[in-house]
Amino acid sequence: MTKKFFFVACFLIFIDCKEESNTETPMTDLETETEMETEPESENEEVTLQWLSVMSKDDSKPVQRHEAAFVRVADKFYLLGGRAIRAVSIFDTQTESWSTGAEPPIELHHFQPLVIDSKIYIIGALTGGWPNETPTSHIYIYDSVTDTWSQGDEIPEERRRGSTGNVLHNGKVYVACGIKNGHIGDHKNWLDQYDPATGEWETLADAPRARDHFQAVLVNGKIVAPAGRNTGIIPDESFGGTIAEVDVYDIASNTWVTLPNDIPTQRAGNAATLFEGDVLVVGGESMTQEKAHAEVEALNLTTNEWKVLPSLIEGRHGTGLLEYQGALYIASGCGNRGGTPELFTMEKYGE
Repeated sequence: MTKKFFFVACFLIFIDCKEESNTETPMTDLETETEMETEPESENEEVTLQWLSVMSKDDSKPVQRHEAAFVRVADKFYLLGGRAIRAVSIFDTQTESWSTGAEPPIELHHFQPLVIDSKIYIIGALTGGWPNETPTSHIYIYDSVTDTWSQGDEIPEERRRGSTGNVLHNGKVYVACGIKNGHIGDHKNWLDQYDPATGEWETLADAPRARDHFQAVLVNGKIVAPAGRNTGIIPDESFGGTIAEVDVYDIASNTWVTLPNDIPTQRAGNAATLFEGDVLVVGGESMTQEKAHAEVEALNLTTNEWKVLPSLIEGRHGTGLLEYQGALYIASGCGNRGGTPELFTMEKYGE
């Protein structure tokens, strides 16, 4: 009898231990699942940039213009030049409002500006009315501190042209390509170096092809020339003759190469800049559509591959791009191919 009682007691203890073991296992699984669910999200998620409208706080607006320039000096943005004589428009990022500055001494359009200290240099501009505009004989300088214009050095007569691509590198200005006879012809594949300190000009190696209505971009000691056209090369198509090839000049070796991949969307009158390591080509005009282009395409110079970025809110040509606090800004320009409508809107590419 005693043996039977002992056997039953042991059997009951075994059953009870097994049940306790079975109840502990699901709890462990539940705890593991809870830990997995509360694991923090990755901090490396890619932020998608987009174009956003930028409005002034006081409803002020810039002077409408196209074939002009948009550039930054310190914490202020400047719209300069354009068809006819247009006063400078100044956007103060601290007050978020537009004001009007001085008028230039002559009509200045079709140029890529350069900032040297607090002054904005206009080199390789055209002046006069369409279609036989003439290149300016001198450099013009706008002083952003004093809000005054001055005439700078004379440009050698044999090297004058407008609608050039300009960059600043190690204190020297590089003036690429351009057109001599307004919107009619005489395209140039020239490259010059100008020294603002001495006023001296030096002729460098010619580019593989002529182009105008484009903007050059400086990248690690190289000058990238994307987009643009040979204006007037097709008599019946004023906005034809766009260029697909991308040419790159190495400053150190004074040599040019043509990249293997053409620009996806051919256009001229576009803006271009270096942003986050890529060369961006923004907006423009062409014979393919009446509206100004809104396309934004980026070239990676390491892979020579193009990618498509978000399009502008409003297509435009004949203006520029500037970078401020990690975002790109574009303003004014023209909303259709040609000269109308001139815009006063501004947008930025950022978060």
